[in-house]
Amino acid sequence: MTNDPHAWLEDVTGTEALEWVSQRNARTEARLTGTPLFAELESGIREVLDSRDRIPFVTARGGHYYNFWTDEQHPRGLWRRTTPESYRSADTEWEVLLDVDALNAAEGENWVWHGARFLRPDLDRALVDLSRGGADADVTREFDLPTRSFVDGGFSRPEAKGGMSWIDRDTVYLSTDLGPGTMTTSGYPRTVRRLRRGEALESAELVYAGEETDLSISAFRDHTPGFERDFLRRALAFYADELYLIGADGTLTKIDVPDSAMTDVHREWCTVELREDWGSFTAGSLLAARFDDVLAGSPSWEVLFEPTDSSSLAGYAWTRHHLVLDVLEHVVDRLVVLTPGEQGWTRAPFTGAPEFGSVTVAAVDADESDDVWLIVTDYLTPSTLSIATVGEQPRPLRSAPAFFDASRHVIEQHFVTSDDGTRVPYFLVRRDDLPFDGSAPTLLYGYGGFEIPMTPGYSGGTGRSWLERGGVYAVANLRGGGEYGPRWHRAALREKRPRAYEDMAAVARDLIDRGVTSRAHLAVQGGSNGGLMAGNMLVRYPELFGAVVIQVPLLDMKRYSHLLAGASWMAEYGDPDTDDWEFIRTFSPYHLIDDAADYPPTILLTSTRDDRVHPGHARKFTAALEAAGHDVTYYENIEGGHGGAADNAQAARMAALAYGFLWEKLA
Repeated sequence: MTNDPHAWLEDVTGTEALEWVSQRNARTEARLTGTPLFAELESGIREVLDSRDRIPFVTARGGHYYNFWTDEQHPRGLWRRTTPESYRSADTEWEVLLDVDALNAAEGENWVWHGARFLRPDLDRALVDLSRGGADADVTREFDLPTRSFVDGGFSRPEAKGGMSWIDRDTVYLSTDLGPGTMTTSGYPRTVRRLRRGEALESAELVYAGEETDLSISAFRDHTPGFERDFLRRALAFYADELYLIGADGTLTKIDVPDSAMTDVHREWCTVELREDWGSFTAGSLLAARFDDVLAGSPSWEVLFEPTDSSSLAGYAWTRHHLVLDVLEHVVDRLVVLTPGEQGWTRAPFTGAPEFGSVTVAAVDADESDDVWLIVTDYLTPSTLSIATVGEQPRPLRSAPAFFDASRHVIEQHFVTSDDGTRVPYFLVRRDDLPFDGSAPTLLYGYGGFEIPMTPGYSGGTGRSWLERGGVYAVANLRGGGEYGPRWHRAALREKRPRAYEDMAAVARDLIDRGVTSRAHLAVQGGSNGGLMAGNMLVRYPELFGAVVIQVPLLDMKRYSHLLAGASWMAEYGDPDTDDWEFIRTFSPYHLIDDAADYPPTILLTSTRDDRVHPGHARKFTAALEAAGHDVTYYENIEGGHGGAADNAQAARMAALAYGFLWEKLA
């Protein structure tokens, strides 16, 4: 549309725009929140989120395990630590380092925890990141662990997108907004500087300045004992970056690998995960060579993993002596242990790995041991945390509680044929006595972008709010995701984006054809890129759904690259300011609204503080649907960032609004 009648809603904090938001929020609250059902949904989800029995996941640093914890008494959370011995006990004793709620009360702020990076090897200082209201932009402050306080006059970074990382006790790398010319068109830092203690940010030594059209620039020190090195990463686009070794004299040496590859350096090894074919090496493969040989231009690359039609590499984790691969085989995790030696790499299965479910593996301390954390879960099984020494049986440490009765439910995996003949998997969670008469309220969820796989995971909120109340839950493994590696992702890039929506429609039809549900009882849900998917299902396939839930979405694909971080995603969707618009317009829901169409009822949920995906997408789409006379419900949380909520109370309310809407429309 040449003249956008709703462009004024892009003014995030404008008086008129916020009044528009306030009116719709009030309307939504009046309709959805005053019922006994909503109260039950909200309190049930809140109980899950605040449960003191859930697993306190930890990070090992030195002789302590660190954890960030929220509950009803501490909605913004506690940063705390304990000892490994105490963590294994029935009554863990925690030392609180920072109470974010107390900090907010003292400073009159609304800080949300964004993480911490420790000074190595001493581990007595940390760079703590805090965000106002949950936005991506945050501040950094230096924190002293022995005194449990911020360092007076210590390192500090004002609010901006960017970061700060340790070089040594008195020096950090700084990437942040320092005024005109220091940020990219994507809204991320264009420069990286070396900041010394006591120095003004603007006076910090420039290490590198990228192009304004780059995605972002950052630098970091690898503190691995005996392998201390400094690196600079120049992100050219979302799927292309350059990695440089920073020499002692400041010279930069580019690591000679494809820009599209994901490159990592660990001790003496350089690993490269290919997104595209490279010579004789296939996209999706993981290669390894000695780092010194790579620098010398004489690497001998060994193939550690090569994908098949049914498998892809989901990730990997180094321990002191091993490399643990997480391989997806038709979206089910399989762990493999690789060990380098004089005669090359040996391969063995991971002892004690589960047969089914999602497995997350991470090193406990890759510098010191061969221990890994294992987190195992599926849609009906609460997470279990174990610690395992590679080659030995895992030792369970913690198990999350069950928040709903799953004894009568089953998990199934099905495959459907999309429009172009591609087989697409999806998971189905249902009662074992489902009548298959088309009457079951069914929620179909999907994402389909950025090479992110949708693997089975336990959600107490979904269980209580949907499954336990008689709903069926389905998750589609759409093209554009990472379920089958780069090829699955590339199959829905740019002009091929509609393939993901054809996949979703095929899954929806299969659910109806199987008698699981019917159009009147089937809903589709997605957030962020998944919100773009859900918007497309509304405007392209309205005949398949009885309700649509769209969360923190992209929807105006003509304007997306000009709104907040949107320019960083042009490798995914294309550039609407070029001839790419001819194909982008075919999946821009804002431009595909049909006044005469029979659209199902739709709810849009977003956040004013989302500084990644602009709330204007959801606002304008809602306004356009309203103007066309369609049934649309809108709610915008004032805090929350791209996650939509800044604390458990807000998260419970946002989720309850979605489930309350679904039960109102589908049951």
